[in-house]
Amino acid sequence: MEKNKIKKIIESLIFSSISPVSSREIKNFFSDEEITIKLIENLILELQEKYMNSGVNLKKVSTGYRFQVSEDCNEWVSNFYPEKPQKYSRALMETLALIIYKQPITRTEIEAVRGVGVSSNIIKTLLEREWIKILGYKDVPGKPAIFGTTKEFLNSHNLVSLNQLPKLDDIVELSDQEKRQLGIFESNTEKTENDDKIKNEYNQENIH
Repeated sequence: MEKNKIKKIIESLIFSSISPVSSREIKNFFSDEEITIKLIENLILELQEKYMNSGVNLKKVSTGYRFQVSEDCNEWVSNFYPEKPQKYSRALMETLALIIYKQPITRTEIEAVRGVGVSSNIIKTLLEREWIKILGYKDVPGKPAIFGTTKEFLNSHNLVSLNQLPKLDDIVELSDQEKRQLGIFESNTEKTENDDKIKNEYNQENIH
């Protein structure tokens, strides 16, 4: 099969899919063994360049590639389709932020940082949206669920990995004392110990 035909097929597969499509999925779709992952990814790069200055862009997210409206056209599209985006409470966003930055984390640990209880509806909403998932259960009395973010969360926010998120220091300026009070301060030693703990207790594939 000629290269341009393969590229057109890849373009149509990604365009017609309701969810991101990975290069591996595309490779598995083709029966021709000469169509390699490397060839597919090179053709995808060509497609990304083709759409770079268009009203839609071909973007890579956590689980693959998808077409989406270019950033400079978002406002126009939103005005054309005046459906109001869903609004979330501050409590939900604070809970989500703690899960993002301090995962793996239990509900009790979230409540200890926020100083107030976490509504079951908040956890239910985040689970239903598939932004978080249960990684396991902590080996303490009551066996509380341990939460972490999902690939769907990354996809929803146009991210490939959590490393693309801003650091807490970039979001708000806090003193070390304030960070300790909020439960978000970690020294280099504490961070290393926490990273080691995560690697030892949980499969890294489960934390996104």
